[in-house]
Amino acid sequence: MSRSVKQPIGQKRLTNVAIVRVRKHGLRFEIACFKNKVLSWRSHVEKDIDEVLQTHTVFSNVSKGVLAKSKDLIQVFGTDDEDKVCLEILEKGELQVADRERESQLSNQFRDIATIVMAKTVNPDTERPYTITMIERLMREVHFAIDPHRNSKQQALELIRELQKKYPITRARMKLRFVVPINQIESLTTALSSWNAQIEGKEETTTNTSLVCKIDPGHFRECDTLVRELQGTLEVVSMAVQGEGESNIDDFNDDDEYNAVHVSHVVEDENHLAQRLRDSASLSKSSGQGSGTTSDAAEVRGVRTNVIASTASGGSAPADSSVKQQVCKTCNREVGDVKQYREHFKSDWHKHNLKRKITGLPPLSAEECLADTDIDYGINDRDEYSR
Repeated sequence: MSRSVKQPIGQKRLTNVAIVRVRKHGLRFEIACFKNKVLSWRSHVEKDIDEVLQTHTVFSNVSKGVLAKSKDLIQVFGTDDEDKVCLEILEKGELQVADRERESQLSNQFRDIATIVMAKTVNPDTERPYTITMIERLMREVHFAIDPHRNSKQQALELIRELQKKYPITRARMKLRFVVPINQIESLTTALSSWNAQIEGKEETTTNTSLVCKIDPGHFRECDTLVRELQGTLEVVSMAVQGEGESNIDDFNDDDEYNAVHVSHVVEDENHLAQRLRDSASLSKSSGQGSGTTSDAAEVRGVRTNVIASTASGGSAPADSSVKQQVCKTCNREVGDVKQYREHFKSDWHKHNLKRKITGLPPLSAEECLADTDIDYGINDRDEYSR
């Protein structure tokens, strides 16, 4: 009959202990803390010391349970009060960070950096901020490495400079109010022009002149120095000017004459293109009856042709010139009225140009887009046939 092995019931395992250690004068002092609480204490989130320390005792070795001697505490810390010594070790000691705690710290800092970037940047075309999800995706695409020992704001500024090399993103401008004497306004205006500042308002009194302008944040220190020399005052109205409220698609293009001339031409060309590609798709189906793969690919190409062409033309006859036409800046073409404009955003043509815009490539017309997708399908057909 086999005997079961009995484990000692008085053994305590360090499964929920975070050790904070300090080395001074050749001596080692340790305290036992709860996991995920030390960082909260150092960031002033947790304020109850009893929720951080497992015991108000100073050890020389926590894992072996060896207590620190009182004479060593007096020699190193100047006191044998263990509560005061625990606080000092908690603030200045080295923390053995576990995997989950380190992952949590990096995740929080990653989110903080993305939030700072979102608050300080805008899209130069729309003057609106990017979403936090898009900023995080761009951070992963550029393989941005987070340094846990550096400030999040410094890393965010470095990230902005790195993103500007590959993506359409720029620092949001600051809005400043300058108040200078009247005889110094010319010097201020000259300096603002050299910094490409955008003046939004100007008010004059009997002695002073007030200017409100938008300026790049990189010139803020120069502005402060100049205002001090001119014996004026500088006020920050907004740290980052970003577009607010809902956008109205009616504001994209107000040139009705331009729309009336070009929309009918675009719709006519794309209807003709759609008909020509329908004929080629049907010809491909009839010639590929012996191969199921070729026939299926031709049918898919025909469906894609119909979708792109119908979306490009708004799914109807040429639009009436009396209706205001909308412009897609991604595809750089007019796409019809409001309903057609919304349907255009669901088309493969727009999605294809959106992918090209992200990679920095120019937009394609509907004909070029269809030719490009046909090449892709031809490559897929060849690969499928060679298997």
